[in-house]
Amino acid sequence: MISEWLVAVLALTALQASAEVFTYVDAQGNRVYTDQPRGNAKRVPLATSNRMSANPTGAAPITTAKKSSEQPLFHYDMLRVLVPEPDATIRSSAGEVIVSVTSEPGLQAGHRYRLLLDGKATGKPGLSPVFPLSNIDRGSHSLSVKILDAQGRTVERTANQPFHMLRISLAQKRQVKPCTKDDYGVRPECPLKDKPEEPKNPFLRFF
Repeated sequence: MISEWLVAVLALTALQASAEVFTYVDAQGNRVYTDQPRGNAKRVPLATSNRMSANPTGAAPITTAKKSSEQPLFHYDMLRVLVPEPDATIRSSAGEVIVSVTSEPGLQAGHRYRLLLDGKATGKPGLSPVFPLSNIDRGSHSLSVKILDAQGRTVERTANQPFHMLRISLAQKRQVKPCTKDDYGVRPECPLKDKPEEPKNPFLRFF
C-alpha cells in the first residue's frame, strides 16, 4: 500500500510540468499515472502553480514621487518697519499714521510687501514700502510686514512692533492751541461757523 502511494507521488511529481495527467488500474490491480490517455483512464485535476516571480515587483515597478520643482525661498538679510519707531505714540484726531518699511537687499522680482495691523492684512500685497493708514482706534496696536513671493508664500516676516494711537479731539486741540482770527476755516478744529463776529465801529453808522 505504501509503495503504491509512493509511486503515485513520484508519478505526479514527474508529470507536474505536463499539460494533463491520467490514471487507471492495470490488470494486476495497480494504479498507474501517465500523460497518455487510455480507454479506461481518467483525467487527474492538477492544482494551479503558486510560484512567485523571481522579481515580484517587476510587473508593477514602484515609482518614486517626483521631487517638487519649486525654487527655494529667497533669503533677505534684513526686513523691518522704519516708521513709526517701536513704542512710538502717534497723535492724530483722525487716527492716521504713515508706515514705512525697508528690506536688504531690495525687493526681488515677483515679490510683494504686505502690511499687517494687529495680525490682520491691511490691503493687497504691493511693491510700495509706504502704507498710509487711517481711522485707527485709540490705544495700543502692533505692526508687522511680510514679503510674499509669486506663489504667495511668506519669504520673510518681521516681529510685531508696538505703537500707540492717541486721538486728540478738536476741543482738546483748541485748548492746546487756541484759534486765532486767521485760523478759522484753515485748521479743522477752527471751523468758520465758530468764528466770532468782529465788533462794529459805532462811528460807521453816521456815514
